[in-house]
Amino acid sequence: MGSRLERVQQRRRQRRRYTVLGFGLVVLVAVGAFVFASRVAPNESAGAVGTRGSVSTSSSTTTTTQPAVTGVYSRLVSEENARPGTAAWRLSDQGAPGDIEGFTDATSAQPGEIVTLRVSTVAPSFTVEAYRMGWYQGLGGRLVWTSPAVPGQLQAGPTWSEETGTAEARWDPSVEVPILDAWMPGSYLLKLVASTGQQRWVPLTVRDDASTAAYAVMNAVTTWQAYNRWGGCSLYHCSDRGADRATVVSFDRPYDAVAGGSGDFVGNELPLIMRVEELGLDVTYLTSVDLHQRPELLARHKGLVSLGHDEYWSKQMRDGAEQARDAGVNLMFLGANAVYRQIRFEPSPGGVDRRVVNYRSGADPIRRVDPAQTTVSFRESPVNRPEATLIGQQYECNPVRADLVVTDPGAWVWAGTGVTAGQHLEIVVGSEYDRFRPGDGGPRNVQVFAHSPVRCRGKASYADVTYYTAPSGAGVFATGTNYWVSKLNPPEFPESPYNPVIVRVTQNVLLAFGEGPAGAAHPSVPNWEGLPGL
Repeated sequence: MGSRLERVQQRRRQRRRYTVLGFGLVVLVAVGAFVFASRVAPNESAGAVGTRGSVSTSSSTTTTTQPAVTGVYSRLVSEENARPGTAAWRLSDQGAPGDIEGFTDATSAQPGEIVTLRVSTVAPSFTVEAYRMGWYQGLGGRLVWTSPAVPGQLQAGPTWSEETGTAEARWDPSVEVPILDAWMPGSYLLKLVASTGQQRWVPLTVRDDASTAAYAVMNAVTTWQAYNRWGGCSLYHCSDRGADRATVVSFDRPYDAVAGGSGDFVGNELPLIMRVEELGLDVTYLTSVDLHQRPELLARHKGLVSLGHDEYWSKQMRDGAEQARDAGVNLMFLGANAVYRQIRFEPSPGGVDRRVVNYRSGADPIRRVDPAQTTVSFRESPVNRPEATLIGQQYECNPVRADLVVTDPGAWVWAGTGVTAGQHLEIVVGSEYDRFRPGDGGPRNVQVFAHSPVRCRGKASYADVTYYTAPSGAGVFATGTNYWVSKLNPPEFPESPYNPVIVRVTQNVLLAFGEGPAGAAHPSVPNWEGLPGL
């Protein structure tokens, strides 16, 4: 078989990867969205943005002034995003698998802490560039730190558990990254740059556990890890191994090369983060691991934002979100298939909560001692917590690719868009979708903003955009589609599927949710009776 170096070099000759030109291209790979604008019908109604009631196609937000809403905006976030940005965070040469890759010893850190990077590369040396991701004149990132040259090392191959399919990289530390006091909370990309030119990302969240910001945006790292095939196995597939899928996956390994090592961040999360920071909203950041470990911190904020694909939640995460909602914290679900699979965490040699467990069946050994922690789908026995009881609707099927159809154009979320009843917004629904059904166990005071016909695996159905208000006054908004976040991309980005209506609706919900319990100004108006299929 030859040495690992020889195998890496052979793969490199055989499989030179395509250059990643920008995250718009990665979005297309991740979600399959190939359209560039929505069909926006002319409408002369008051409040429509742009000429003839259509929404401006500028890459800026769809309002030119910021409403004076106390506590929604942050001068610090606005000033940060006014600093010079750069597109240099993008990858120009991923190289072949194994050319350069790495991972951190923590998914998040606070200023004053040190994060250890473990890197394997065929290059003689490499450097690390740290970028804070945001708006930054529409460029997407700002360089905040660069390491000196670090000696390269081709590290050992993965360890592997035949029992659980778990792959881990037991690598030596390569470089320490100091989280400086000047680093604002945010989503960061550490760009590994080999002296021979190859590049790869490592994502990192900088958090502030003392924050009382209006918005908490959550990076869905458990879902990134579930789909990560590095080392041979994800929670879905194994390649060249004796198992169909892993039941335990680990953060002690790089993310695979599918999105340049960024997990699902660049495709399903960054577009929303850019828009939040463009508005200058009072925002802080956390990961799903942080929500699991400190769920009580949600009560400090006015809204939690769940991003484009947030499927894997622990019981503690779910409990924390429900308790926050019941205390008046708004919840915003910007993707389909959220809160679908229950997981639990286990320690690894690298630290606490570094392994994600998901058996997907009652064969999970914990069922005998703690049935409520069993790693099945939330709606399944013995957990019996349909996601609709939290979100208002729940996952039904994939894959689909369909227009979003407006059903309630007078609702507050559509303000300023000029949309009309029955109007189609092109290819907003996909690839997974959620649906509201009154028999799923969720609240009945659900307001349906869009009810879109789809056909999935030979069956006709509907995908929904929904909203309900809890007794606490909290609002819960759910898009019911994975494509939503990709539509927030700036139109200048390569192959951008930008949709100005989706940008405006997202802004409307964010601004309402930042004011406090949204039910005070926007109580849900149930309107689902009589809709087709209901």
